[in-house]
Amino acid sequence: MVFIGKWQITGFLNFQFDVTNGQRTTSDVALVGGGSYPQPGEISLAHNGVLFLDELPEFKRSVLEVMRQPLEDREVTISRARFTITYPSSFMLVASMNPSPSGFFNDPNSPMSSSPMEMQRYMGKISGPLLDRIDIHIEVTPVPFEKLSEERKGEASEVIRERVIKAREIQTERFKESEILHYNAQMNTKQIRLYCKLDQEALNLLKKAMERLSLSARAYDRILKVARTIADLSKQKDILPNHIAEAIQYRSLDREGWLG
Repeated sequence: MVFIGKWQITGFLNFQFDVTNGQRTTSDVALVGGGSYPQPGEISLAHNGVLFLDELPEFKRSVLEVMRQPLEDREVTISRARFTITYPSSFMLVASMNPSPSGFFNDPNSPMSSSPMEMQRYMGKISGPLLDRIDIHIEVTPVPFEKLSEERKGEASEVIRERVIKAREIQTERFKESEILHYNAQMNTKQIRLYCKLDQEALNLLKKAMERLSLSARAYDRILKVARTIADLSKQKDILPNHIAEAIQYRSLDREGWLG
């Protein structure tokens, strides 16, 4: 799985691995900052950049949970007896994980499989509130040999880059009156209601998805922001039903069937 948020790449986070218990040994202090004399943690060092977490379920749950507030507020506050300090932490979180403990989830050709209990335990390492704060969940399926060996080239990175730049220009124009708002991911609930208006067909589609997938209010806002960005990439002024449908598909971990 790959979870995605913003654009600029300026930094990555390195972790040690404890071979005795099979867990990442990074502490919550190392991640968010702190100590007797508070220092910024990795999420502040990744400000305006990228924080990449590999093998997400291998981190201690307590370490992952401390990211919830910085992901929401884009800053982290550390309080001590004599003072309080706030560090900026507006970063793009990119995380990856195997789809199951064996790594062969839903692969009919694999001799290894995971039971529903194993899957529950594995996925339980990542809390629902943390997943709610991640805009996009993408399932990356195995690439067959035919695809690996074919010579047909896909869309060039330069073309994709130009499309992204134009979408960012649209967002810059949209938020030109604001000093603190620059792109869609920064919108709060009030701004989402203003810039992400839906017609009745798109609204009905989103309503069905909310009811069927039991999505939270936070997931609802995330879908609207992603749909707004998809519309910008398509140079569409309004969010159309197909933009909502695509944004819903980018929440793989909210869909049924992930636990076998």
